[in-house]
Amino acid sequence: DQVAGELRRLARFLPNTKILTLCGGQPFGMQRDSLQHAPHIIVATPGRLLDHLQKGTVSLDALNTLVMDEADRMLDMGFSDAIDDVIRFAPASRQTLLFSATWPEAIAAISGRVQRDPLAIEIDSTDALPPIEQQFYETSSKGKIPLLQRLLSLHQPSSCVVFCNTKKDCQAVCDALNEVGQSALSLHGDLEQRDRDQTLVRFANGSARVLVATDVAARGLDIKSLELVVNFELAWDPEVHVHRIGRTARAGNSGLAISFCAPEEAQRANIISDMLQIKLNWQTPPANSSIVPLEAEMATLCIDGGKKAKMRPGDVLGALTGDIGLDGADIGKIAVHPAHVYVAVRQAVAHKAWKQLQGGKIKGKTCRVRLLK
Repeated sequence: DQVAGELRRLARFLPNTKILTLCGGQPFGMQRDSLQHAPHIIVATPGRLLDHLQKGTVSLDALNTLVMDEADRMLDMGFSDAIDDVIRFAPASRQTLLFSATWPEAIAAISGRVQRDPLAIEIDSTDALPPIEQQFYETSSKGKIPLLQRLLSLHQPSSCVVFCNTKKDCQAVCDALNEVGQSALSLHGDLEQRDRDQTLVRFANGSARVLVATDVAARGLDIKSLELVVNFELAWDPEVHVHRIGRTARAGNSGLAISFCAPEEAQRANIISDMLQIKLNWQTPPANSSIVPLEAEMATLCIDGGKKAKMRPGDVLGALTGDIGLDGADIGKIAVHPAHVYVAVRQAVAHKAWKQLQGGKIKGKTCRVRLLK
């Protein structure tokens, strides 16, 4: 959805440019019907695109350009065979663009299979490093969660991403933060597309202050003002470390990145120091103190309908401020997705908004509304 949104923004001056997303976790029939309108650009996951190709609901015979974005992560997620199968449906005369944050042998092999005499453009990660204050804390593996809770209590970030190396740790950290009142959501590869979309919407609109994520799940995450990044575990690849911390310093802003280092991770810390050509800034952990909650300012309402029902942000805003009587200042971001509308409202009025909107009408149609938790 993020890529499709950027494409729509870029194509807004090109009349009648149709852009369609195809990904798993969304109704196949709805996608099949949308394909009947001959989109000019399709943004798809390899698996779902292959499903449509094999069922004959889409054809690539007239394909001009094939773009493989974040190719290294597609391999990490096990899409190698699906990519090869998709290529078999594409004409040999196409142009193929391949983007990857890293360039391991497996990516070079794919390039050799799908591209002919490609032009390589490489950006040095160290040259692109934004102004970020990095802090490193030495701690035991068992001491990481209490240290994280104390540092979040100290810094009180309005938004923070915590990176873990495994889905298991990701969920465990998220649960531990919520247990002490530090509002957190988890983002990892086991989530269905709908749950992933809802997690990203809720974090972006302020319904949670901490997002605990794996690298694979967080690729493509675009949060314009992210105050803090925490490496709960150091990345195995130092280039991944650079990409992680770079999320906290966007559009010329500075940022803070905190990294935990257990004794068994010392070698990884040394590699990061060598690659970035910096002396690591080791800090003394804060003294044990009471944990301060991180309460989210907003909550999220999910309204069935969305673009398919021709809902617009103004329709939803009108229902909330007119019919229900909410103050406009109590309403945050309104995100219209294909089958749902997500609305951020202040926690203090969330239950009232959900209760009164349930069974009400927007654009003359009865609403089905959920308060996401």
